[in-house]
Amino acid sequence: MGVPEKLAERMSMAERHEYLRARFSRRNMIRGGAVTVGTVVGGAFVSGTQAAAAAPATAATIPAHRPAETVDGALVAPFGRHLAWGNDPRTEVTVSWQVPVAVKRPFIRIGAHPWDLSRKIEAEVRTLHTPAGVGASGDHTQYYVHAKLTHLRPGQTYYYGVGHQGFDPAAPHLLGTLGTFTTAPAGKKPFTFTAFGDEGVGYHGLANNALILGQNPAFHLHAGDIAYGDPAGAGKTTDTGFDSRTWDQFLHQTESVAKQVPWMPAYGNHDMEAWYSPNGYGGEEARWTLPDNGPDHRNLPGVYSFVYGNTAVISLDANDISYEIPANLGISGGTQTRWLETQLKKYRAAKDVDFVVVFFHHCAYCTSTAHASEGGVREEWVPLFEKYTVDLVINGHNHQYERTDVIKGDEVVKKLPIGGTAYPETEGVVYVTAGAAGRSLYAFTAPDSYEGNEHEVESVASFVNLKDGKRNESVTWSRVRYLDYSFLRVDVTPAPKGRTATLTVSGIAETGERIDHFTVARRAK
Repeated sequence: MGVPEKLAERMSMAERHEYLRARFSRRNMIRGGAVTVGTVVGGAFVSGTQAAAAAPATAATIPAHRPAETVDGALVAPFGRHLAWGNDPRTEVTVSWQVPVAVKRPFIRIGAHPWDLSRKIEAEVRTLHTPAGVGASGDHTQYYVHAKLTHLRPGQTYYYGVGHQGFDPAAPHLLGTLGTFTTAPAGKKPFTFTAFGDEGVGYHGLANNALILGQNPAFHLHAGDIAYGDPAGAGKTTDTGFDSRTWDQFLHQTESVAKQVPWMPAYGNHDMEAWYSPNGYGGEEARWTLPDNGPDHRNLPGVYSFVYGNTAVISLDANDISYEIPANLGISGGTQTRWLETQLKKYRAAKDVDFVVVFFHHCAYCTSTAHASEGGVREEWVPLFEKYTVDLVINGHNHQYERTDVIKGDEVVKKLPIGGTAYPETEGVVYVTAGAAGRSLYAFTAPDSYEGNEHEVESVASFVNLKDGKRNESVTWSRVRYLDYSFLRVDVTPAPKGRTATLTVSGIAETGERIDHFTVARRAK
C-alpha cells in the first residue's frame, strides 16, 4: 500500500516518505477514519531543558493544494492562545495556540520578566484536516500548537510569548503579544475560580468572558459543549451543520481570558465530532492538552483531576453514561466510575485537601424543559457523590442557571435559601446548572426565582432521562432559577486545621448582577 497515484504526482520523494511514515504511525492508526490528525513536531517540553528536535511537516495532513511551509513566517501571527494545567498545577502548564497556515519551527519563550525571555522551547504542532464533504467546512486544515512546561515554581508568575521562524515575540515590536500565567501556590491560600457551560460563538459568550476576566480567577472550568462546531450534538457522522472553522472563531473569542487563565474543559455531547475518531474526540485531542491522569486518556481525554490549594477538581465525561444522547454510552466499560470512586476516596483521605468539586456536562438535577435531568448520572455517580460528601457539582447542558437545595437520595435534606450555608459532611450535595454561557436559552415550567426576585413554589414539574425513555417527576429541590446569560464564581477560603473552611458560590448574570449566592462549609484538615 503506497502513496495514491494522484497524490504522488504532487509530492517530492521526501514528502512521499513522510506520507507513508505518518500513515502507519501509531497516532494515525489509533485515530483512523476519514479525517486525519497528525503530529508535525514531536517531543516533550520541559522548562529549563533541551527540547526535542522538530520533525518535518507531515505531508499526509496538509491539503495537496497548499504546499507545506511556503509562507513567510513574518507574515503569520499566532492566535487563539489558551492555557491548561498539567497534572500538578503548581509546576505544570501547557500553552496552546493556533496558526492559520503551516509554519517552521514553532516555539515558546518564557521567563520571570517580560524583558528576559531568553529561554526558548520548541513546540508541537497537531494538524487537523477536515476534507470537503464533511459538513459545511469545506477542505480545511487547522494547525494547533502546544508547549508543555514542567518543573515550574509554585506560586510564580511567568511571562511567555509564542512564535515560529520569522515571528519572534521577544522582538521589540512584538512585545505586545506576550501573555502571563501564575502557577498554583505550594500551600493553602484564598483563591477564586469561575465556571460555565454551553458557550459557543457570539456576543453573549464574549460578554461573559469579559466579566470572567474581571473576577481574576485562578482557573476557569468549562462544563462542556464548548464551541458548537457540531450544532446537531448527537455525536454521529450523520450530524448536519458541522463546521470545523467554528473552532477558529471560538479560540479567538476566548483568547483574552484563556491566554492567562487556565481553561479546563469537560466534554459535552456537542464536543463529540464523530468524523475525527471512533470516540468523537480526535478533534479535541488536536485542540487541547489536558492532564493525562484519567482512567483511559485515549478513549476519555476529558476525564482528569487536579488539586489547586486546598481544593480537588474532577472532570468527568457524562457522554459515557448518558441515556439521553447514547453515542458514547458505555465507552469506558465502567472504568470511569471505578476511577471516580478511587479519586474521591483518595482526596477525602488527603491531608491537604478540604474541598472536592466535580464538574461535567449532563445535569444530575435540573428542571429545564429541554434536557432536564440525566438518569445515567443519578444511577452511576450520585451515590458516590453522597458517599464521599462531594462539596459542589457543576453541570451545563441546559442553557439556564438553576441551583438545588441540599440533596441526598433524590430528596431534599435541607432547604438552602439564597445566602444559606450547606454542610456536606453531615447533610448532602448541592448541584448547580451553569449552562447559560452563550448559546440560545431554554425554558422552565416554573417562574424564575433568584436573588432580588424570589418566587418560591412547592414543586416543579420536570422529567428524567432513563434507559427506557423519559419519566415525568414532580420535584421539590429546585431552589434558584434564572433564565438569562450567566456564569459561576467560587471563592475558596482556607482555614487553620479544625476551623471552618468555605466555598462561597455566586451566580453572576451577564449584566454583572448577582443572582444567587450560598456557602459550602467544611472543617479544615
